[in-house]
Amino acid sequence: MLNNITIGQYFPGNSVLHRLDPRTKIAVLFFLIVAIFVFDQPIAYLVLTLLTFGCMVVSRVPMKTQIGSLKPLWWIILFTFLIHLFSADGEVLFHAWILTATWEGLVRGFFICLRLALLLLLSSLLTFTTSPLKLTDALEAILSPLKSIGVPAHELAMMMTIALRFVPTLIEETDKIMKAQQSRGADFLTGSILHRLKNVVPILVPLFISAFRRADELAMAMEARCYRGGVGRTQMKELRFAPLDYMAWVATAVLIVALAAIAIISPKGFL
Repeated sequence: MLNNITIGQYFPGNSVLHRLDPRTKIAVLFFLIVAIFVFDQPIAYLVLTLLTFGCMVVSRVPMKTQIGSLKPLWWIILFTFLIHLFSADGEVLFHAWILTATWEGLVRGFFICLRLALLLLLSSLLTFTTSPLKLTDALEAILSPLKSIGVPAHELAMMMTIALRFVPTLIEETDKIMKAQQSRGADFLTGSILHRLKNVVPILVPLFISAFRRADELAMAMEARCYRGGVGRTQMKELRFAPLDYMAWVATAVLIVALAAIAIISPKGFL
């Protein structure tokens, strides 16, 4: 039921994406997300789509798992498509009750949904190919310039990474609790809204208790290992850019320049 949610999971490997410096992956992801929002030409979307699926293949993460990262938000994607389909003005395709679908709405809804799908797939690739420890080091390195103004870079990076790391654990725990309650006769799929909300309570109470217990165990484990924050801490493996990272930077720069040239030559987009 909830096992299809893959947010925060890491798949060990030795692919090109796995070997990239995590700072490079975060920066490239940022520029690709900006490109997805800024450039709305058909050719630009084609290039970004091919690039995304190329990265999915290169990562060597099971394709079924990567596509499965879209499942938790499929209803949002569908809702977004329907909103654009029936709200845009243009050539009428068909009427559904008091709603009117247009060709322009169909095209705009498709490209908006494609944009959301690309965002989810690219973001999932970051966690699929980056271990939580490397992700923490990368976030701390990126936020380190803010230490001069009092921003606790290490603590923020650690907090975000721990939260991301425990998402799959809490999802698995929720699935176990739901199955246990269903074996006792609980029904989460039928009945009125109030009845369903009432049945959620037996899930939330043990889930919160389990989450607090895990948080306490983690705090005790970190304290037993003399963790005192980021002051004076060093890293066993320092992050260093390799030739592969510089190639990724150059490829990203070439891609952005090419998409900008396409936007100048063909400024009219679908969005």
